Amino acid sequence: MRTFSLRAGQIKKDWVLVDAKDLILGRLSALVASRLRGKHKPEFTPHMDCGDYVVVVNASQVRVTGNKMEDHIFYWHTGYPGGIKQRTLKERLNSKFPERVLSKAVERMLPKGPLGRQMLKNLKIYGGEHHPHAAQQPKVLDVASLNAKNVRRS
Repeated sequence: MRTFSLRAGQIKKDWVLVDAKDLILGRLSALVASRLRGKHKPEFTPHMDCGDYVVVVNASQVRVTGNKMEDHIFYWHTGYPGGIKQRTLKERLNSKFPERVLSKAVERMLPKGPLGRQMLKNLKIYGGEHHPHAAQQPKVLDVASLNAKNVRRS
């Protein structure tokens, strides 16, 4: 018995469209990271980029459970003395680039290094409903129907 290992010429990538409206941020990002990695395919090979292209729309309308909108604080430092800055999750979702919240959540679930950076290039996130990838004819993935816990309506 030999272990199957996918070669670069055998990789087949699909396009998947996910509507993030009212979906839970962590559950959505875990599913998207798994799709980007290719773990849903039977021919998954850990050292190859065999995942799909994932297009996420309505990223500004993701939800979180509990009080994370006010309690989850993102910190960064400007590099100057006393330059610590902070912003809550609610402020980040209402800012100019709300899709970065989902992008960073998915990025932290992917492998670190060149392979993870290559996989992250296959992720396209848009804050609104419109996207320029209609020509690729992405298949719609209904994340809400996979598990009742994936959706939060409030």
